[in-house]
Amino acid sequence: MIERYAVKEIEDIFSLKNRYESFLKVELAVLNAYVKLGIVPEEDYLKIKKTAKIDVDKINELEKETKHDVIAFTRSLSLELGEEKKWIHYNLTSTDVVDTALSLNIKESNVFIFDALKELEKTLNDLAIKYEYTPIIGRTHGIHGEVTSFGLKWALFLDELKRGIKRLKQEQENVEVAKISGTVGNFANLPYEVEGLVAEELGLFRPHISTQVLSRDRLAGYVNVLSLIASLFEKISTEIRHFSRTEVNEVNEYFSKNQKGSSAMPHKRNPISSENICGLSRIVKSSYMIALENNILWHERDISHSSNERIYLPDDISLIIYMARRLNNVLKNIVVHEDKMKENIFSTYGVIFSGRVMNYIIEKHRVTREEIYDRIQLLAFKAMETKTQLKELLKEDVYFSKYLSEKELNELFSYDYVFKNVDKIYTKVGVQK
Repeated sequence: MIERYAVKEIEDIFSLKNRYESFLKVELAVLNAYVKLGIVPEEDYLKIKKTAKIDVDKINELEKETKHDVIAFTRSLSLELGEEKKWIHYNLTSTDVVDTALSLNIKESNVFIFDALKELEKTLNDLAIKYEYTPIIGRTHGIHGEVTSFGLKWALFLDELKRGIKRLKQEQENVEVAKISGTVGNFANLPYEVEGLVAEELGLFRPHISTQVLSRDRLAGYVNVLSLIASLFEKISTEIRHFSRTEVNEVNEYFSKNQKGSSAMPHKRNPISSENICGLSRIVKSSYMIALENNILWHERDISHSSNERIYLPDDISLIIYMARRLNNVLKNIVVHEDKMKENIFSTYGVIFSGRVMNYIIEKHRVTREEIYDRIQLLAFKAMETKTQLKELLKEDVYFSKYLSEKELNELFSYDYVFKNVDKIYTKVGVQK
């Protein structure tokens, strides 16, 4: 990950030093399991646990000779050990260590992902509460439809984020998994019980079956969830970008005192954070195809997945946290123009109430839908073309005047009714008041 978007916690977890530290945790957990099963003397295990240390420079030096990072790792440990070194990597294959260590790294990373998502969840909840009864025009196909609650927008995003968090929790038992099954996954060279003991010690789940590697559908499912969460971030950011357009101007990102929008146009205040999040989201979403392709490996394994996992996994995890934190900061400081929202509601001469008028006449006077639809459509178009209020055209129209009194018209052209079921929706979403 380039420094601009790096998350320090994830950089540390996926650093080369921590990668080998995780290898060592796995090796020690395996030895401890062997001790419990009476295979390795406890004295030898304790000597290894006390003496074995990670020396990244030495490992790198040995890897230049061996062309194999795990062998370089095990040999670097052995340099400081006596006869007990024979138990290092005993009956293991490289991927027993690599995949289990990767699962540990993902488990460590998930803590920071959940923390960032929970912060964002709280902010969305707060916005839903704050704007529950704030009217805004609802748009379909980008065109003014009918009035809705601004709070419902945040409740919708909140509901989707809750699903994302739930999906991520479900994926934990698929990706936070130990793999200690030997060279081709059949436990031929080590006791079946070792894997369960290692999983228990490291706080990981145990798979039902594996080959030399854990099946990569696990990571594909995990990355799919991250992609969906990234897609939500992009959805929210796209909404903010639309609101920020000069012609709309209902919501803006906070613009600090000395911030600049354009090197050429001093008046500009651009939604740069939202645009940034949209761009980064596409990185995460694109990696899902890589993860999916990795599920098809030759026979019991090949290493076509290994190289790209070293890139996309830490990058995806970092970006999810980075985007969640940046989006949360945008939303906590969002600038809302309620007056402009109301102005936009009435900018189309009341045609947005045409559906309500139509339904009221159908219900009260039993007029056919087709008849009333065509008539009110003509008046709505006329209102837009002549810049005349639809309510005035309805008053003057002979057909409609026989169905609608002035009092009824005034009631029908009010938007208070749109809030009548908002509280029920909030309850269903689980908005915390």
